[in-house]
Amino acid sequence: MRSWYSIFPKNPWLSIYAWVVFCILPFFFILRSASPFDLMIGFTLLVFFFLSYYFSTKSQSGLMYMWISFEIVITVLMTLLFGYVYLSIFIAFFIGNIRNSVGFFIIYGLHIAILIGAVVAGFFIDIHLFLPQIHFIIITIIGVVLLPFNLYNRQKRERLQDQLEVARKRISELTIVQERERIARDLHDTLGQKLSMIGLKSDLAVRLIERDKQEAVAELQDIRQISSTALKEVRVLVSGMRRVKLKDELIRVQQLLKAAEIELAIEGDPNFPDMSPIVENVLVMCLKEAINNVVKHSYAKRCCIVFQRTTKEFTIKVKDNGIGIAQNGVNLPGNGLDGMEERLEFVNGKLWIANEEGTELEITVPAVLKQIKEG
Repeated sequence: MRSWYSIFPKNPWLSIYAWVVFCILPFFFILRSASPFDLMIGFTLLVFFFLSYYFSTKSQSGLMYMWISFEIVITVLMTLLFGYVYLSIFIAFFIGNIRNSVGFFIIYGLHIAILIGAVVAGFFIDIHLFLPQIHFIIITIIGVVLLPFNLYNRQKRERLQDQLEVARKRISELTIVQERERIARDLHDTLGQKLSMIGLKSDLAVRLIERDKQEAVAELQDIRQISSTALKEVRVLVSGMRRVKLKDELIRVQQLLKAAEIELAIEGDPNFPDMSPIVENVLVMCLKEAINNVVKHSYAKRCCIVFQRTTKEFTIKVKDNGIGIAQNGVNLPGNGLDGMEERLEFVNGKLWIANEEGTELEITVPAVLKQIKEG
């Protein structure tokens, strides 16, 4: 549901209080008129202007241009009758948010031409009404010329950034799909034949165990040899997987926190040369989830990432000065802590959570993983 103030242009240069002043100011010009008829005309024009402005924010394509045209006509009447030029600022900000290039340039040009024509005509009609505010009128015309272009270019840049982000995500998704397909092909080529052979030899050993135990033992030894070979090939396959490095993920983290206006401090060296690819991939995923939580849930202004290395373990700490995490043992929806713990469990890692003056996550994995014993 839209709030009552949502019709005001959203711009970092002018707060809502400035726009309220722009709304109140025309009444000062109207009330200077002594004629009740003029007062009625002025109030009616203002009501129609703000109604048109409201509907223009709700409308699309043709209807939007119709409402803008009404606003321009009302601005001309307010200029000629009461010397109030400044409603054109509202129109200028709205024109800057038009996405269609052709529509933008047409309305932009018409607005400037009509405004200048109305001001010139106003000077001929009543120079004493316009001359005292000549400086403000010039500033308004400059704003009407420059502001729409600035807003239009900024909106265009934001749309391009959004499209670029969507494209990056799409490329990332396609890369993941391709990686999964490659792993699936490698697993099929590497293990498919050997697992089929293990199945056949197992069936044969079951049938031979009563008739020819020596032959059955030979088949079981073959199965052991084949499974050992398959295990080695899987290890080679896993070690050949694309490795995601912590230092590369840090670049994405810096960009994300900068976009969220969160100050980042990094302590320690993220380069762990003796870390296995599997462990580093897990730590990268956990760091990514932790930073996403900081951005989405913490309302923090500052975040610190600490990298530590001892002879026994690797440690990453993520601290923020936000609102903290619930300490009742129930994870907040969408914070991904369960997934982080599951990933860390795979590499014998642990996750600790502290909730003092914000949130601190400590991610620890042993420097030496338990090896799977063969045979």
